[in-house]
Amino acid sequence: MEQETHKKILFRYYSDLLEDTVVETMWAEIIDLEKGIFKLDNIPFFGPLIATDDIFYAEYDEDEETLVYRKTIESFGNSILQVVILEKGFDKEIIREELKSINCESEGLNETLFAVEVLYDTDYSIVKNLLSQYELQEIIEFAEPCLSEKHRTDLLKN
Repeated sequence: MEQETHKKILFRYYSDLLEDTVVETMWAEIIDLEKGIFKLDNIPFFGPLIATDDIFYAEYDEDEETLVYRKTIESFGNSILQVVILEKGFDKEIIREELKSINCESEGLNETLFAVEVLYDTDYSIVKNLLSQYELQEIIEFAEPCLSEKHRTDLLKN
């Protein structure tokens, strides 16, 4: 029998973008099932204070009848951004491809919203510069719900 390596975890948190409490389920790699330790293996859409590869604690919730995120234990310095397309008919894949060329994966939620993963090693000032160009043209709006300390520092260097 194949050993289970991942679990779906339920995240419930307040989203500034939606100004509401959201529920999102994401895949996580099992680190220690008995202790409830997991590693996030998904790009969060609405961004609680967690990013890909972060280690977190989750426990089984009787009411939810599933594993529920409780707290982040260790952060690896990746960041998560949210991008909303404002310009009608604009193809979000154009921006997603540009982001991919600077090593930023993204996950689309629908036609107008996608989440972006900025890895620790990526210079965030380059990413922010790219997104700011689109924002100035009023094509997009973007938010930084989970910006790591390292990426905050990238902005101060320039």
